[in-house]
Amino acid sequence: MRKFLFIFIGLLIIGLAGYFAIMYYATYSEGNRSGELIKFSNKGYVFKTWEGELSQGIAGAQIFKFSVLDSEPKIIEQLKELQGEYVKITYVERYTTFSWWGETKYYVTEVVQEDSPFKVR
Repeated sequence: MRKFLFIFIGLLIIGLAGYFAIMYYATYSEGNRSGELIKFSNKGYVFKTWEGELSQGIAGAQIFKFSVLDSEPKIIEQLKELQGEYVKITYVERYTTFSWWGETKYYVTEVVQEDSPFKVR
């Protein structure tokens, strides 16, 4: 009985470690989105995370919500400076999120300022 219990606990620990490793390192998709950066803030009660919103339509009809990891200080500073501007972001989508990462499954890896297609030339 004791041997069975040790094997069961060992398999449980290995299974949980494997699950968290996959959720931590694996990405579901990656891509780009463009729009006006309408919101970027540091929020949360226990875990402070960086969250943002990108307006992809006229008058905010389509909102793309994203998160930025604390390990990306350059991107955080760029997004702070570019708030209200038209930007193109590159992101990865993860299978799930952890509360210390952010609220969304989308994590920005790069940000570039672009010319808005809505501006009159």
